[in-house]
Amino acid sequence: MNILEARLRNDLAVAFRWTARLGLHEATANHFSLALDEQGDRFLMNPNTAHFSQIKARDLLLLSSASNEAPRGPDAPDRTAWELHSYLHRNIPRAQCILHTHMPYATAWSCLEDPEILPICQNSARFYGNVAYDKDYGGMFVDSEEPARVAELLGDKDVMLLGGHGVMVVGPSVAHAFDTLYHLERACMNLVLAHSTGKQVKRLPHEVAAKTARQCREYQGFSEGHFRALVSILDKEDPGYRLQPAVAA
Repeated sequence: MNILEARLRNDLAVAFRWTARLGLHEATANHFSLALDEQGDRFLMNPNTAHFSQIKARDLLLLSSASNEAPRGPDAPDRTAWELHSYLHRNIPRAQCILHTHMPYATAWSCLEDPEILPICQNSARFYGNVAYDKDYGGMFVDSEEPARVAELLGDKDVMLLGGHGVMVVGPSVAHAFDTLYHLERACMNLVLAHSTGKQVKRLPHEVAAKTARQCREYQGFSEGHFRALVSILDKEDPGYRLQPAVAA
């Protein structure tokens, strides 16, 4: 294992641990993956039925998106995870990191007849024009046709709201994708809380929402700074998740 793979394993393990700490996962049903090369040929993924709070860097499976057959064995990834993530890594190289969760507020919002993430605050305006919507839930991702359909719907967006199901976020790194996932849940929390007051919710004008979304994209170092802070906390409180330097040499 080279130093780059060890670092990427550590990063993805941090994402799993913090997703559990923040209550953004659902039992052992969700799945994250991270490409080890720009083409997405090789990628890391969580073992089947592993709880996010216990996943260590060394536990992550190293898989090939070019394989014609799903991996086998007791730790092989869940079929729904394999079908979707291998297809996306193989066909959408920009999706270096793919995070799928059933986090509560975003999932609740996905259940609405109109699940558009409205720009009512800075958090929700951040996603203005950058969310794809799958409004036709058709069951679990076990059909071989589903990944292609999802990829087409995703298009050039970084976020997909899966109607009646959950969310999927893609990004160029674990830091970027995790920060997006975190703020997506906060945005949906703000939407749910604002609407729960029963009062009329004020929507930001198009010009303001578009400006805010652009500013968030151009704000340098925010995602990386957030993630470094999470790494620092975890290194102090639960350093057993990571590969030690000797392993990475």
